[in-house]
Amino acid sequence: MDSVISVKDLMKIYIMGTTQVKALQGVTLDIARNEYVALMGPSGSGKSTLMNLLGCLDSPSSGEYWLNGTNVSTMTDSDLAEVRNKEIGFVFQTFNLLPRLSALENVALPLVYAGMSRSQRNERAQEVLDSVGLGDRVDHKPNELSGGQRQRVAIARALVNRPSIILADEPTGNLDTKTSVEIMGIFEEIHKQGNTVILVTHEPDIAEHAHRIIRLRDGLVEVDERNENVVSAYDPSHRYHNK
Repeated sequence: MDSVISVKDLMKIYIMGTTQVKALQGVTLDIARNEYVALMGPSGSGKSTLMNLLGCLDSPSSGEYWLNGTNVSTMTDSDLAEVRNKEIGFVFQTFNLLPRLSALENVALPLVYAGMSRSQRNERAQEVLDSVGLGDRVDHKPNELSGGQRQRVAIARALVNRPSIILADEPTGNLDTKTSVEIMGIFEEIHKQGNTVILVTHEPDIAEHAHRIIRLRDGLVEVDERNENVVSAYDPSHRYHNK
C-alpha cells in the first residue's frame, strides 16, 4: 500500500494543572494515497487531537507520524509550518476567510508564502475558483457571499497549492442540507481527481460519503472499517478540474 500517512503508537498528553489528560493513547493507522476517510467520534474521543496532529498543527507527545515518507513527529514548529503549506489543504467549519480580502485574494494568500509572483498567484487562484464554480465571484468579499459560497472559497484556498491531502474539519457544520450535499459533491470530485481526503465529522450522514470510516473513543481507534454503502453527491453538471 502506498501510504501518504503512517502513524504508529501516537500519543498526546495534555498537562492541566497537576492532571495529565491522555487525549490519544497509542493510535496506529495508515492512510493510502487517494483514500477518502472520515474520522468520527464523540466529544473527548480524540478525533480533534488526531486531526491537529495529522494536519501538522501540533506535535505528538510520543510515537511516530510519517507524512509522504518524512518523519514529521519530531519537527520544529517552523518546519511543520512549511510542511503544512506544501502538503495539506485545510477546510474548516467556520471558513476562516479574511473579511477584508476578496475571494481571489483569500484564495491566493497561501501562494504568498510559496514565493509566487502576484500575477502567478492571481492566475492560479482564478483557476481554482473557476473549478469550484465561483469564477464570477472573485471580487466579492466574504460578507457578500452565502455560506455555501464562502465554503467554496475555502475549498479553493485549500486546493491552491496542489496539496496531496485535503483535511476538512466539520466542513458542512454551518450549512443547510441542500448546500451540504453540494459541498460534499465537490469533495467527491476532489477525491476522484486524485487527492487524499480526510473528513472530520460527527454527522453520520456526512461520514457516509467517505470510503473508509475510522471511529475513535477515549483516545483509541474503536472501529476502522470500509464503507460498503458510500453515498454519492456527484452532480454531472458541475465538474471539479484539478489543473
